[in-house]
Formats: sequence, structure tokens, C-alpha cells
Amino acid sequence: MDFAARPSLNYLENHFDVENESEEVRSAAIKRLLEVFGMEDPPAIHGHKQPPQYMLDLYNTVADVDGVTKDPYLLEGNTVRSFFDKLRSEQVEFRFNLSTVARTEKILTAELHLFKLRPQATLTFNRHHFCQVSVYQVLDTTKTNNTQEKKLLSSRLIPVHSTGWEVFTITQAVRSWMVDEGSNLGLHVVVRTLGGSQMDMKLIRFASGRNHHQSKQPMLVLFTDDGRRSTTLENPNDTTATSSLPHAPMSGPPSRSARSLDYSEEEGMSMSCQRLPLYVDFEEIGWSGWIVSPRGYNAYHCKGSCPFPLGQNMRPTNHATVQSIINALKLIKGIETPCCVPDKLFSINLLYFDDDENVVLKQYNDMVAGSCGCH
Repeated sequence: MDFAARPSLNYLENHFDVENESEEVRSAAIKRLLEVFGMEDPPAIHGHKQPPQYMLDLYNTVADVDGVTKDPYLLEGNTVRSFFDKLRSEQVEFRFNLSTVARTEKILTAELHLFKLRPQATLTFNRHHFCQVSVYQVLDTTKTNNTQEKKLLSSRLIPVHSTGWEVFTITQAVRSWMVDEGSNLGLHVVVRTLGGSQMDMKLIRFASGRNHHQSKQPMLVLFTDDGRRSTTLENPNDTTATSSLPHAPMSGPPSRSARSLDYSEEEGMSMSCQRLPLYVDFEEIGWSGWIVSPRGYNAYHCKGSCPFPLGQNMRPTNHATVQSIINALKLIKGIETPCCVPDKLFSINLLYFDDDENVVLKQYNDMVAGSCGCH
């Protein structure tokens, strides 16, 4: 063996040190990114599942194709959680596990979604008849001073011959469950005629249990707010902020060559302040197994110089203008030119599976540089 060609011990040690250091940096970076998304660890991947159509439709309503919020006021709160019934009973009793909801989250609205099936052929009511559907909270009768078995939450008139999703507001019950987890004994649905007589549930049926497709199973939808607030709630459809400053638009993931293109310091300083692409690819990060949408998003970044004199197209603040003048006149030593930074930030929306395979829609503030300016 040619000992001269054999790598030295110092070389191997340095090589492994670099690899270990690189892995440590990656691990720390991923951990920090998870913190940005409000998580300690990425959710466990249980295999491919189909998200509820309601959650997909809601995501498409509030977000564009890149996940950027269309209008920050479309969504109530900043989080929507969906839960499937855990009892999977053929009866009209439902129970939902809310253990993944943080106690600090404010419950704004809670909805029970039930899919009403087509009536059986034996039903003799005409097409104009209605039935009264009532949703009750099952109560714990062992509690002190509690003699009621159930509490009325919501009641609606529904056409007997209708089919499709029916939604009932049950916010009061969910708020009580968040205060006392042990009080969550579930929900009970009763159907009556307009005269008050209880109807046979074989006639008026809602999809539940193992004999019905997952897409039609009873679902609880929570609209919550986790308390995070943005200082820049802006409408991304407002183009007045981005029209004056040059930027490079990009939708979808750029090629690897485009993403790896690096500007030298001289090139970066020679061009004026502008917005450039910065695509975050969730698949490359290793998160595609639990994120439903988007596959990634363009965060953009700001780069370039802010030379004197600062024009209005540079969107300078008064402070930046004064700083630029002081720098140009060299009145004070050590005063640099203003910096090219984001001056408008937009939120993005993430649709994903949590650890219990519930689908969550969450809005994250200040994730996209909407425009750049000299500050």
C-alpha cells in the first residue's frame, strides 16, 4: 500500500469535524425554523391521508397558490383546527379529542359539521316538510348540583329531504371542555318533528360510523387565536407598495441553479435596493410528509445599495434620508448609508397534519417581504 497516498489522521479529523459542525448547524437551523412555526418538533408522519375537503376549501379561500394571505381579515383568528369523531358509533353521539389544543389558545368559534344523508325510500313526508335537529352537550351527573343529563347547544330546522353538510355552533361546550378536560363527555343529537315528537334516527340519518366514507364523518372545527400579533397587517393585493421599487417576481420553486446563484458583495452594492427571490422549499427541508399546502413559498429578500440622494422609489424614511445626507457630507465619522430592508411584510398560511392526524390551518405573520426600502 502506498502510505504516501493514505489520508493523514489530521485530515480525517478535520473532515469529520466539518461534517459534525455542518450537521449541528443544520439541526439548529431546523429547530429554529420549527420555533418560527410554533412547534418544538415536527409532527409524526402516519402515512398519506386525505385532508377534509372543508379544510382544503378554506385554505384556498384565504391563501393564494403560494400560501400568501389574500386578506388578513378573511379568517377569524389565526388558527383553524379540524377533528374527526373518536367514537365512530352508529348512534348520534360524538366525542372529539382536543388534547392538541393549547390552553393558551382562545376559542373564538366551534362548529359541529354533520353530513345529512338522503332519506330512505320509506319516508312519507313531502318535500316541503322540516325536522328540528338539536345538538346537546352530554353532562356529568356526578358533579355537584348537576341533575341534568344534557344541555342544549344549538337547534335548527332542516328540510327532511335535504342532503349535504349541516353546521351547528357549539362554542359554549368547547370552551367548558378547555377549562375542564374531564367534562368532555361528548355530544348527542336529537331529531324531532315540528310537533315535538322524537323521530326515528333510521329515517333522518347523519353519516357516522365505519359504514360511511371518511370524507363524510362528523367533524368538529375550531376557530382559535393563539395570541400572536403582527405589526404589519397588510393586504398583499394592494400593489401600491411594490410597484415603485424594482423587484424580481417569482411564483413556485425556482431551479436549483437560480437558488444557488450568489451575488458578490460588489454586485450587491452596485445595484439599487430591490426585492429578490428567496424560495423556501419544504420538501428539501424534509417537511413534505406532514405539510399539505403549500409545497413551499417565496419569502423574498432585500438587497442593494441606498446611495445618496435617496429617491422616493427607494421608499426611504425621513430618518434614512437624514442619515444619507449626513453620510454624504461626511459630517460625522462612522455614519453608514441606510440599509435595504423589508418595509412591508405579509403572512402565509400552512395547512398540515398534527401529531394526532388532525388537519390544522395556521396563519403565520411577517413571513414574506412584500416590498423593500431604504431605512
